[in-house]
Amino acid sequence: MDYLQPFINQIVKGDCVDVMKRMPNQSVDLVVTDPPYIVRYQSRDGRSVPQDDCENWLKPSFAEVGRVLKNNRFCISFYGWTKTDKFLEAWKAARLRPVGHLVWVKNYHSQERFVRYCHESAYLLAKGDPPRPKMALRDVLDWQYTGDELHPTQKPVLALVPLILAFSDIGDVVLDPFAGSGTTAIAAKLLSRNYIGIEISEKYHRIAQARLRTTKRDA
Repeated sequence: MDYLQPFINQIVKGDCVDVMKRMPNQSVDLVVTDPPYIVRYQSRDGRSVPQDDCENWLKPSFAEVGRVLKNNRFCISFYGWTKTDKFLEAWKAARLRPVGHLVWVKNYHSQERFVRYCHESAYLLAKGDPPRPKMALRDVLDWQYTGDELHPTQKPVLALVPLILAFSDIGDVVLDPFAGSGTTAIAAKLLSRNYIGIEISEKYHRIAQARLRTTKRDA
């Protein structure tokens, strides 16, 4: 793992494409990420998400994800359902094929238009032909809301813990190229995995670092 030492257990500030280009081929064991949804999202208090107003980052970033991910491993990515075609195109170009779809059911709706939006979703993507995990997750999971004070699209740590348990082992390297407030890295650290987070925003980079400093690795 020496070749990854500059990145291991760090939240790296920068554009994820530039940062991943400095990482070796096939050097991470699992990717869990929540990228911008390309929907120009704005929270009720007016906060927005970096790079959410364009798609020019989408294919290059997942091309690098596909390169740094080891063969026969998984990538789990949340996505914007109105842009599903764009995400599927980028994943296919990166040789990441959908093998599962995960849905988290909320007990509230985050928005209401033609319907009430009461779920979050992510694709389970495979590189190569991974073996079946030791623990088969249900594809419909519970969502325990913990607020969005730290990031406008903040995910609960407990939503990511089952993913990391199922698709990685102790000591593995878990990458999140869109780290936000650091939730993936926190879940990985709690489960005695190594983590690499990449975040372009100075504000969220600071928040993620602060959260990691107070998170204890599982014994």
